[in-house]
Amino acid sequence: MVGTESQIDILIVDDHTLFREVLRDSLQAERGFVIAGEAEDSAAAVAVAVKKRPKIILLDVEIPGDDDVTERVRRITQAAPTSRILILTMHDDPQLMWSLLALGVRGYLLKNACRLELVSAIRSIATQESRVVLSVSPATLTPNGNPRPDGVSRRERDVLELVAEGLSNIQIASRLSIAEGTVKRHLYNTFTKLGAASRIDAVNRAIAASIISPSRARRG
Repeated sequence: MVGTESQIDILIVDDHTLFREVLRDSLQAERGFVIAGEAEDSAAAVAVAVKKRPKIILLDVEIPGDDDVTERVRRITQAAPTSRILILTMHDDPQLMWSLLALGVRGYLLKNACRLELVSAIRSIATQESRVVLSVSPATLTPNGNPRPDGVSRRERDVLELVAEGLSNIQIASRLSIAEGTVKRHLYNTFTKLGAASRIDAVNRAIAASIISPSRARRG
């Protein structure tokens, strides 16, 4: 289904059923908005995008699947090139935001955005060819929010520091109030950037590169 000037077709991709239902009911009440479909995992997102060709795809960062969000965006973009992706997430992560913008997503909104912000973002992205909409914390848009020159983001450094203290992924997730899957994603990205083969190797390389302080490393 292809959106027209008076109709904006929307695909909702999120693994939380209640959130999808609330979002669907809220958006359906808006003039010209039509929910083209819903998906709760990566494979379904691509399949529905291909079948429905929605104007807007509201995409959560963390949904079940054998790919990460960057690969998921690539797959959806290739499968439905006319669709415009709007990220809707809990993660105020500057590196993630900039990497997804580089892949062509048209918006990045935090889930604490109000309904009017979301509706406005959808209309802007759907009707303006080159429009990009961001709704994030000021820190994410400042130089201090950007990745370090070595490519390790502030949040990845936070995770590395807790790894150095000997915390498990579950403990790190609890300490930082993020999902365990997010911790794993940060570690995967960090291992890749540092060329590390293990958690200990990543910590040692991070200390050597002055990314984290040696004092954070667990003794004994």
